[in-house]
Amino acid sequence: MPIRIAIDGPAGSGKGTVSRIIAKKLGIPYIETGALYRAVAYYLRQRGLIEGRELRASDREIERVLGEVSITQKYADGEARTYLNGEDVTDLIRSAEIGQLASVVSARRVVRDYLLELQRRLAENGGVIEGRDIGTVVLPDAEVKIFLTADLEERARRKASQLGIPYAEALKELRERDERDTNREVAPLRKAPDAILIDSTNMSVEEVVERIMDIARRRLEEKNRR
Repeated sequence: MPIRIAIDGPAGSGKGTVSRIIAKKLGIPYIETGALYRAVAYYLRQRGLIEGRELRASDREIERVLGEVSITQKYADGEARTYLNGEDVTDLIRSAEIGQLASVVSARRVVRDYLLELQRRLAENGGVIEGRDIGTVVLPDAEVKIFLTADLEERARRKASQLGIPYAEALKELRERDERDTNREVAPLRKAPDAILIDSTNMSVEEVVERIMDIARRRLEEKNRR
């Protein structure tokens, strides 16, 4: 079976950047599960089920609307492109607002159940899969499990630089997302018991990549010896 590297962690921990680099180095797909939730949030807002930052709809209504949706992700040139009903929405779902809404919709079980099988299908042929419940729920049997984190203040600095928004705004949004992601009833953000914890606060991207690559190499060697 191809290797599956599950990288979980809070927003701003560097999961996306690190995952893209590792996938390119290993020549395997990069699967950005957060973009799948962003695509769902984008569509639910388009359909009028989200008002402000609240998802005002019953599970039955959400399930009915999701029945209209086809979401796919394709890996090319080191990047995962996300398609919603055939349209490339990768750039449309990158805003901080959609990121916040993705955190809101991800707390609903009907949304997580809808995306669970899709995520598993995308990972069937291996890859670097990043998100918040990959090692605990989506791929609990992944060959490599990493929980990547960093101090809140450092994550806010990264997010502010990435999105071009004020530091105070990034800090506030990350606090809100951390609160929702870690305290939601369904698949909360947490480290899998067998995941390796990496704190990237004082590490460069290159150092994090090399650390995970070393772990992946060792697991591959162990796998080949069996």
